[in-house]
Amino acid sequence: MSVALLSVAGVALDALLGEPKRSHPLVAFGNYAGRIEQRFNAGGRGWRSHGVTAWVLAVLPLTLLVTLLSWLPYLGTLVEILALYCALGLRSLGEHVMPVAAALRGGDLAEARRRVSYLVSRKTDDLEANGVARAATESVLENGSDAVFAALFWFVVAGAPGVVLYRLSNTLDAMWGYRNERFERFGWAAAKIDDLLNYIPARLVVLTYAVLGHTRGALRCWRSQGPTWDSPNAGPVMAAGAGSLQVQLGGAAIYHGELHERPALGEGRPADAQAIEAGWQLVQRGVWLWLLVLCLGGAFYA
Repeated sequence: MSVALLSVAGVALDALLGEPKRSHPLVAFGNYAGRIEQRFNAGGRGWRSHGVTAWVLAVLPLTLLVTLLSWLPYLGTLVEILALYCALGLRSLGEHVMPVAAALRGGDLAEARRRVSYLVSRKTDDLEANGVARAATESVLENGSDAVFAALFWFVVAGAPGVVLYRLSNTLDAMWGYRNERFERFGWAAAKIDDLLNYIPARLVVLTYAVLGHTRGALRCWRSQGPTWDSPNAGPVMAAGAGSLQVQLGGAAIYHGELHERPALGEGRPADAQAIEAGWQLVQRGVWLWLLVLCLGGAFYA
């Protein structure tokens, strides 16, 4: 099967089944990675070299296994589709962000805070409605890039091995890529590798958001606001997304008990429930656009 058809099959399977409710492979991988971290970063004393070794032990054996399985006749096609399906989080993203919008529309701020706490690591207990909407909209834009578009990109580039290597690396960044005493040294490799793997996909997402929304606003915010963020990928993606939607994001937020004065993102109206819904629709349209380009490219190549 062509890469385009395999991509369509993986996205369709995600839309049909959603995230596996039991025995998700990434949950098992997280437990495995946790044991590796206990071995190489006991008490937060691991160094950068320990983090590199831990990353190699966590990612490469599973990537090699999937590579070998993908070479098998007939079974390899199924492995390719299942690898993409397990790496995607499109339907799951919608299932998490849309209840936040629904709670805000219904005036249930407490429920909106509870729901958004599943999406972000910032403190949500004291957020006003606008703060909840900003957090959810930022999450859908950034996670759309990480959990959907980047997975599709690496699948197109390198098939099942590529998407597995990317998704495992991204998971390790979420587990180890913190700038705190425990992970400052040990998690350096996981954070830098994830930044590298997301660099090109994030720029493609920026262009995708720009094409499908307020193009000038998206490009303007990308150029002026994206570089002001610490993350080389999240900043451009969220800035372009906010400009595309013409909403205001960013600003101060509390992470792990510390106030972080984050730069402003976007332009236009304050974020609200409509912004969350529009962000989710932007990600969905982006996926359709990517699949269309893949199918047209595949037909032209054939």
